Amino acid sequence: MGVWRKWVRQPQTVFLRKAAFQVHLWIGLALGLYIVMLSITGSALVFRREMDVAFRTPLPAYDEKATILTTEQITERALALYPGYTVTFVSQGVRRRNPAIAVDLKRGDDVKERLFNPYTGADLGDSFPWRSRALLWLVNLHDELLLNRTGRWWNGFLSGIVTVLCLTGAVVWWPGSMRWRRGMSIKWSAGWRRMNFDMHSAIGFWMFLLMLIWGISGIYLGIPDPFTSASEYFAGPNGDGKIGLWIETTMLWMTRLHFGRWRNIPLQILWVILGLVPAVLFVSGTIMWWQRVMRKRNPETGRAIARSA
Repeated sequence: MGVWRKWVRQPQTVFLRKAAFQVHLWIGLALGLYIVMLSITGSALVFRREMDVAFRTPLPAYDEKATILTTEQITERALALYPGYTVTFVSQGVRRRNPAIAVDLKRGDDVKERLFNPYTGADLGDSFPWRSRALLWLVNLHDELLLNRTGRWWNGFLSGIVTVLCLTGAVVWWPGSMRWRRGMSIKWSAGWRRMNFDMHSAIGFWMFLLMLIWGISGIYLGIPDPFTSASEYFAGPNGDGKIGLWIETTMLWMTRLHFGRWRNIPLQILWVILGLVPAVLFVSGTIMWWQRVMRKRNPETGRAIARSA
């Protein structure tokens, strides 16, 4: 039987499939916690815009006709509210998007950063509330692994490895021409080991394209220079080259699909759920690996796994 016929009928006997399985297995185990972290934080940040608005200090409505208090008046209000403190900074001007005056106060080692109503002098609250700081920490964890620009590069690099994980998963998924339908559904009436196997296989199949997009867009977001250079090169001197425009448009849409920050609440909720899929795949894959390891110690478990694989 030729290699192609083996691949079509009995892919488990083909070397490529065996090699892909090992690569898929060990990448999944090595990067599992990283993938779970990205999965959970990515789902949480789908509503980043809404959380940012909800967490920040409420601001008054902008009124271009209202009289704005002077720096001296704002300073007097701040000192009256915080006796013993010294005003070290008062922002100038009021913008439509940020109709507030920032005031920094200091007493010894204690520093306060407050926002004041520019029309009434009322103390609005912290310039940067703890919930906003927590949200920014979550964003930095997801985007930069808390390592600033270096972490962004590592995110791009690891996203490349996750892309390999997706591609090898597609190779491993193929069960053969006689059983390919089984890899697309879950047999809920089966035992938990078989159901876990089916879940990993079926979810991986139906989510393959989206997870591949997440991986490739993760490379772009972490290491954008190669993509930008390719787009500019193929765009040509006039910037209207079709291939260059196609690369630019593709990466734009991949980025939108990556973050899922649509202006549609039901679609955002769907993206929150879909974003947790990589974590589910890691858990189900780890269970399968653990059972395969335990097969050597418990023959009965081994026979159950063999029947479900």
